Amino acid sequence: MSKRDLKKYLTELSKEQLEEQLIELYEKFAPVKVYYDFVFNPKEDKLLQESKVKISHEYFPVKKPNAKWRPRAKMRRSVAQKIIKHFIMLGVDPFIIADLMFYNIEIAQTYSANNYIKQELFYKSIFNSFEQAVNFVISNGILAEFKARIDAIHQQTLQQKWKNKYDFEAILDKMDF
Repeated sequence: MSKRDLKKYLTELSKEQLEEQLIELYEKFAPVKVYYDFVFNPKEDKLLQESKVKISHEYFPVKKPNAKWRPRAKMRRSVAQKIIKHFIMLGVDPFIIADLMFYNIEIAQTYSANNYIKQELFYKSIFNSFEQAVNFVISNGILAEFKARIDAIHQQTLQQKWKNKYDFEAILDKMDF
C-alpha cells in the first residue's frame, strides 16, 4: 500500500474508527507502544542513564551478589549501536544521541587503558564508532559542543598507542580541528 492509498483510506474512516485502529496498533505491536510511550512521556535523561549503564556493563560487568566468579567483559559494540539506532528512531534530541555515541567510545577507551586487548577488530570497531559520531555531530550542527570530547578521545588513542591512532588523526585533519 502506498502512502497516498493509506491517506485515502484514513480519510474515509470516522474518528472512532481511527481511534480503534490506533489503540489496536498500540496493543498489538511493541514498537508502536514504545513510540507512543516515548512521545507522551519522553524522560530522555532517564533513558540516557539506563542506556549508559547497559553500555558500561558490556565492559565492566557487575558481579551478581551470590556468584563466586566475576563475569568477563563482552565488549560488544552492537549493544551500543542498537541503543543509538533506537534513540534515532524515537527522535531523541541529537545532543543526547551524540553524548551516548561518545560515551560508548570513552567507556571502551577506559577499559582498554587497564586491559590488554589483542583483537584488532576492537580498535577498528571503536574507530568506526568515532567516525560515525563525528559525522553525526557535524550533520546536526553540534560539533562545537563536542570538540573537547573528540580531542580527548584522540589523545587517548595516542596515549594508549593504538595501532590505528593515525586513522583517528585523519578524521581530525578533515575537520580542520
